[in-house]
Amino acid sequence: MQTELSRQLGAEHAIFGFTPFPAVAAALTRAGGFGVLGAVRYGAADDLKRDLDWLEAHTGGLPYGLDVVMPARKVEGVTEDEIEAMIPEEHRQYVRDILAAHDVPELPEGERSGWRITGWMESVARSQLDVAFDYPVKLLANALGSPPPDVVERAHRGGIPVAALAGSPRHAERHKEAGIDIVVAQGYEAGGHTGEIASMVLTPEVVRAVDPLPVLCAGGIGSGEQLAAALALGAQGAWLGSVWLTTTEADLGSRALTRKLLAAGPGDTVRSRALTGKPARLLRTAWTDAWETGEDRPGPLPMPLQGLLVAEANSRIQRWEVEPLLGTPVGQIVGSMDSERSVQAVVDDLTRGFDRALARLNAIADRH
Repeated sequence: MQTELSRQLGAEHAIFGFTPFPAVAAALTRAGGFGVLGAVRYGAADDLKRDLDWLEAHTGGLPYGLDVVMPARKVEGVTEDEIEAMIPEEHRQYVRDILAAHDVPELPEGERSGWRITGWMESVARSQLDVAFDYPVKLLANALGSPPPDVVERAHRGGIPVAALAGSPRHAERHKEAGIDIVVAQGYEAGGHTGEIASMVLTPEVVRAVDPLPVLCAGGIGSGEQLAAALALGAQGAWLGSVWLTTTEADLGSRALTRKLLAAGPGDTVRSRALTGKPARLLRTAWTDAWETGEDRPGPLPMPLQGLLVAEANSRIQRWEVEPLLGTPVGQIVGSMDSERSVQAVVDDLTRGFDRALARLNAIADRH
């Protein structure tokens, strides 16, 4: 399951895995794929340094990458506290009302919210990169468009290719013009921030739009047969995220959330702005319902205000495992995530499914 791109990056399989968990990224890299650590949850550069040290110690010199979030538009010279002061009281009260309706306790005294979406701020992402460029990172990805030109130039000076996610051919063309090396075509089915075009349509259009740049297919992929389909559409690999959430190496911090994911069907997600302010596919919960259909609901705030608004609420929901509200970004592939398996077992299933798909296609070709 190797392509020209996976060979260039030193991976045995063209399986690229985005994950917020270092243990998952390391396990995927050791299994022959390419683990990509999501940096957005790291508010402090020292925390990212700690986990990159851990990755270095657990990947045996094999390749891994880093995914940052650098918004296309930035606000110069504004602190997090100043941004948070922009949040209207109406929105704060709506959050309090949701929590009160579900009897969500306060955090214990002295326990601060651990869920801060400060990584959406460019200043934080830049501090993360200052740390990351001291490590042998083999790929830098940006989840919100092309990184600023100086970041692309800095990565290229260090021999690091840059990838960017795109939800439309137009976005992909802008990435090519910005000097991006790899385009991740992320379809409507994907978990997290995603556009409105399904992967089956999006992938070949992006391949044509950015030729000869390599393209990775993302969105709703969790089987080897889907991987084979991605390559048939012209991609040089697949970018998988949701499928790793129920692996044994993942640390969701909540058995209740794991149970909800294992029980969910493909229709149990919703594309919502309730978490970050940008459309993102999430597990459907009472929380997403309140923001989408709740009576007297205010509209979600733009990024990064919405993430700051709901930060403490998310920490409280997760801390006390309030199941009706408990959720996470996840794609429509969640319906196939019905058992806990190791990362190695997932990779083994992907490679077996890929072989089955090729065998079927070869049998059809042989009959003609």
